[in-house]
Amino acid sequence: MSDATNKRHTGQACIELRETLNRTQHGKDLEQCDFVLVSKNLEAEPDCEALRKQVAFIEELTKKDFDIKTHVYKKKRFYGIVAPEAIFSKYKYLLKVSDSCNWSREPHEKVPEPTRIAIVNFILHRICIGNGEGFRELLQQKVFETAFSLHEEEEQRELKQKWARWTACLTWQPITEVRNYFGEKVALYFLWLGWYTFTLIPAAIVGIVVFLYGLAFFDSNPLIKEVCEADIIMCPLCDKKCGVWNLSETCTYAKVTHLFDNEGTVFFAMFMAVWATVFLELWKRHRASYVCAWKVFNWCENEEELILELVNNPNCKPTPYSHSYLRSTLVLVLVTLMLVLIIGLAIGLVVFRVVATVVLSEGQWELLSEHASTVAVMLGAVMHYLTMTIMTKVNRRVALYLCSLEKTRSFAATEKSFTVKMFTFQFFTLFSSLIYVAFFLGRINGRPGGYVRITGKWRLEECHPSGCITDLFIQMAIIMVLKQTLNNVFEFSAPWLSTWLKKKRKPRKKRSCSPCGRSTEWDACDDHEPPCDPELDTWLTNYNLNEVNAFSLFEEFLEMVMQFSFTTIFVAAFPLAPLLALINNVLEIRLDAIKMVSLERRLVPKKTNNIGVWINVLEWIGVLAVIANGLVIGITSDFIPRMVYRYRYGPCVGRDATGLDCMTGYINNSLSTVRVSDENIRRDFQPNQLVFKDINVTHCSYRDYRNNEDYSYTSQFWLILAVRFAFVILFEHVIVICKFIVAWFVPDIPQVVKNDRLQDKLHRLQKELRQRTHPRVASGCW
Repeated sequence: MSDATNKRHTGQACIELRETLNRTQHGKDLEQCDFVLVSKNLEAEPDCEALRKQVAFIEELTKKDFDIKTHVYKKKRFYGIVAPEAIFSKYKYLLKVSDSCNWSREPHEKVPEPTRIAIVNFILHRICIGNGEGFRELLQQKVFETAFSLHEEEEQRELKQKWARWTACLTWQPITEVRNYFGEKVALYFLWLGWYTFTLIPAAIVGIVVFLYGLAFFDSNPLIKEVCEADIIMCPLCDKKCGVWNLSETCTYAKVTHLFDNEGTVFFAMFMAVWATVFLELWKRHRASYVCAWKVFNWCENEEELILELVNNPNCKPTPYSHSYLRSTLVLVLVTLMLVLIIGLAIGLVVFRVVATVVLSEGQWELLSEHASTVAVMLGAVMHYLTMTIMTKVNRRVALYLCSLEKTRSFAATEKSFTVKMFTFQFFTLFSSLIYVAFFLGRINGRPGGYVRITGKWRLEECHPSGCITDLFIQMAIIMVLKQTLNNVFEFSAPWLSTWLKKKRKPRKKRSCSPCGRSTEWDACDDHEPPCDPELDTWLTNYNLNEVNAFSLFEEFLEMVMQFSFTTIFVAAFPLAPLLALINNVLEIRLDAIKMVSLERRLVPKKTNNIGVWINVLEWIGVLAVIANGLVIGITSDFIPRMVYRYRYGPCVGRDATGLDCMTGYINNSLSTVRVSDENIRRDFQPNQLVFKDINVTHCSYRDYRNNEDYSYTSQFWLILAVRFAFVILFEHVIVICKFIVAWFVPDIPQVVKNDRLQDKLHRLQKELRQRTHPRVASGCW
């Protein structure tokens, strides 16, 4: 095609665009736009395919009686669109005759701004041009750069004063004002987060008390004294360089272990399991009060979507429900493969810790070589955090791809499916390594003379004689602190820095704008005039904010739900987790508020009456918390071995032990001994490793319950194992019964809400009856 022909097509497309805009504006001043579309200004481009698609899309909008106003600034074209009132009248009428009306508004009331934006956004994404391409495809092809709704300056200013500022951290949230500005979905997120933060207060207090309980007996505990005063030669902890050592060298480690593995830990684990249920039941009541006041208690997502389809096209055909066993099987197989990959990464972290222990123990730095195992645990936790950060991006892409394979019928169904998959992937990414530390570390490593080795070379890690729970605590503490601290830093600094750079990217000068008399900033190196139009200035201000998308709120929910998992699952090993979560959430609420109000474009409001599939996820986490904490106490901690020793093998059994602590001798009882002269022992250790203070040792001890002759398990080992399993089963059944009692005792819906709804229905029926007698009485709802 010749240049002349290209220019002729270009000119024709530009003429069509101007004519379209002239027909829609009619020289009148438009009210605030419902949406703003942004594209490149293509009038001077030789290739007009994108421009023709712009014209076609604007034509489709005008056919629906949308008013359109345009501004050109620099190389951008801005389209401001205002929906006709007829669209909202249809919406109010259809909502009235639907089952989900619930008398949310009187017919004469104006449709609120969040609802207007949601309706217009729905219609925008349903409009197709002649070749069948929709708005999403046009965005992907860069025909339009972006689309956004505008912040309302007065309401935005009020939210900043009341809510979106750091000095408001300790004040209650104006949830109703948030709902009136961002819609129900955002409001329910902040309502849930605020309630979660509030209910963390008793959990944090109990966690501090349990921690202080362990601290109170820091020096007087007989087990700590036994370790600190021990004269027991222990077997080497690694190959080659590590030698035998005295148990008393780990006095400090034993003290730290007692802080997180004491009698109070059992009570705290039971408390947190019940707390999770109480939190969810009270949240359901809290939510019911608000959604009833907002008149969306009976709101139905499917009906809402069907109503919007009819508003957009009265002759629409609803997307039918469908299910494919082939696609479901394929998705299930791919999910399984993804989980295998994630578990494989967790095994890789185990190998990393093993190799790091060997490398550090053989290194030149004495401090690192002496504490090689502890340092390896810390490095493993850091690597775990880095793996989580990388896998979060991978998990997101895989979850989106799997959702595309399922071919869900609506965005709501896609969001639900994506949420379940993404949470599952994230959960395994986060907890696979912790599960190994909690339940496998030190239990599958073998014994001196029969160690389990990776590729026959590197032996697996061992637990400290004081127990394995400290390793779990270190892993959780590092991950939780890093995850919360770094996430919050990046979450706030990234959008703030992006906004700041947009303002400072070029040198700017001030110039008086003659038409409006305002002093306006513009780029000194740009030949364009500064934006004198207040409307364009508002559009540019919103355009320069950080982008948001349909999953922006999902990211916030995922972060908090994963934190809830951390706060409840394995909390027996980390009583201070609720306190850290509480401090984080107080800041998180304001951070998210500042982001949404000041640093990001306005989220598209969405109507809802609950937090969606997240409530099911939270309930499953509550169940997992019971199982995990029961296993941590029964398997990971030394609570059961200590109880068995106290009542079966201790000095108080069957005799008067006045003045003698019943746990005396426990540490020595929990150790087994090997003879250095054994051939297998000499194969595992080199001669220089079996020297202590220039004396060749004849035997060394290790943590296990084995016979000193043939190294078989003792009867005490099998008794402890049986009691462990009995405790886990008893613990879980007792807590599950308590959870059911709490769920039954605390109704999901308060009686006052039920009575309010009863009165509401009564008034509705009375109004319908009056209308039948007096037809002039208007009725309806939006």
